Amino acid sequence: MTYQIVIMGAGPAGYTAALYAARAALSPVVVTGALPGGQLVYTQHIQNFPGFIEKSGPDLVDAFRRQVEDLNVPMIFESVTQVDLSKRPFTLTLSSNETLQTESVIIATGSSPKTLGVDGEARLTGRGVSVCATCDGFFYKGRRVCIIGGGNSALYEALFLTRVASQVFLIYPADELKGEEALLEQVKQLPNLVLMPKSQVLAFEGENKLSAVRILRDGVQESLAVDGAFVAIGQKPNTALFSGQLDMDEQGYLVVDKDTQACSVPGVFACGDVQNVLYRQAIIACGSGAIAALSAQAFLKK
Repeated sequence: MTYQIVIMGAGPAGYTAALYAARAALSPVVVTGALPGGQLVYTQHIQNFPGFIEKSGPDLVDAFRRQVEDLNVPMIFESVTQVDLSKRPFTLTLSSNETLQTESVIIATGSSPKTLGVDGEARLTGRGVSVCATCDGFFYKGRRVCIIGGGNSALYEALFLTRVASQVFLIYPADELKGEEALLEQVKQLPNLVLMPKSQVLAFEGENKLSAVRILRDGVQESLAVDGAFVAIGQKPNTALFSGQLDMDEQGYLVVDKDTQACSVPGVFACGDVQNVLYRQAIIACGSGAIAALSAQAFLKK
């Protein structure tokens, strides 16, 4: 069987693409990947998605999923491990070694958290070092933790962790925090948050669990005793599968036509964080998913 559209990824962009493709009677199939819902499942409080005063990320993802399932869109709960875009129909190989043939592909594989790459980080990940406060913050109730990062990701982590931990240190290399003004105002009013500008993490210390973070602050090294450390320094696009097959920018994001979301190979479209360097917002991902599906529909009609 050759599908008309296979959608890779089940975050806001992928689900929206599936919704539009299904309503256009294109019989799409969604390959969810390892993390259905994408990065949105890590977000506890969403207050800027139209239609909701406040919604948790998992609840919003669940609403997307149910809407798509109501249209009888098949879901394959696997990952794509290999793609061949050199000839049509395209071939996608799944983690089960099954292959799918499709006339068009919508890539909504999103992005993954960046890591620091310093000593002790890999060894202590899951033992005090984390990239998700909403996932692991509960384990640090009433304890000292730190956040590494100075942008929106770090600010959201701070809002969550200050409700749980006794004291939160925010470590960032710049002079000033960067992020949405509303977020900055909220963060600056948190009584148990300690700002540590001009600071760089050199290593994570501890044997079987994290005991401290070694930092360089104003040219002086010091060891900051904490029970947990949360790395929030941004994202990297999940585009390794498409290396050498699709055009990317220097950061690895897919290059698309901004009017149609079309990639460099005809019949391939991308949406969401996998192609958006600046604005990682659920509402923007949804919009790009709709455009990708409509463009795929137009492509298939030709």
